Amino acid sequence: MSADKRNPVLVIGLGRFGSAVGATLERMGHEVLGADMDPQIVQDHADKLTQVVEADCTEMDTLRRLGVKEFPSAIVGIGSDIEASVLAVLALSDLGVPNIWAKATNDRHGRILERTGAHHVVFPEQKMGERVARLVNERLLDFIAFDGQFAIARLKAPEAIVGLPLVTSQCRQKFAVTVIGVKRVDEDFIHAIPDTIILPGDELVVSGRIDKIEGFAALQ
Repeated sequence: MSADKRNPVLVIGLGRFGSAVGATLERMGHEVLGADMDPQIVQDHADKLTQVVEADCTEMDTLRRLGVKEFPSAIVGIGSDIEASVLAVLALSDLGVPNIWAKATNDRHGRILERTGAHHVVFPEQKMGERVARLVNERLLDFIAFDGQFAIARLKAPEAIVGLPLVTSQCRQKFAVTVIGVKRVDEDFIHAIPDTIILPGDELVVSGRIDKIEGFAALQ
């Protein structure tokens, strides 16, 4: 039996963010209770989530009726109505939900959510904007940032290391990045070892500080 089945998740607000999170959680095996105040949105999601209800989740009595204490995690996806977002987080916090995630539209909104009880605050528009900005650099193919400084990226192999084994190119010593793996056309991903020779057209998966990765990707 999937362990995820023992961890139902409440998703409040079924806009683009909330519905995407809810659908992904369903695919992962979670039971998802979606809640929204718009009856049309509730109807549209009736067959997409485990259960969907029309409810005002800024009210503690409503959350109690929904059995919120049975949910170890809740996600507040309300974005445009900041007051409703904050009130929903506050109500969840007062009811003792141990893992509260909330969407924020800006830094001020995020700080308020943290102070009212959100354990995790996400800025989807900001993060996507940063990611797109970095991917505009055509040598960076994919990019995941952690804690604002560290990242894992997929990029085209810089010409400066093509034809060399990794032990010779010394990426970690010279460029402060670690090559984790290599992907070649029509071949499976391989984990990088010191003897791995980088060929023209190779794509690399690397880790390191964001500024170091960007500098490495720009090498000619």
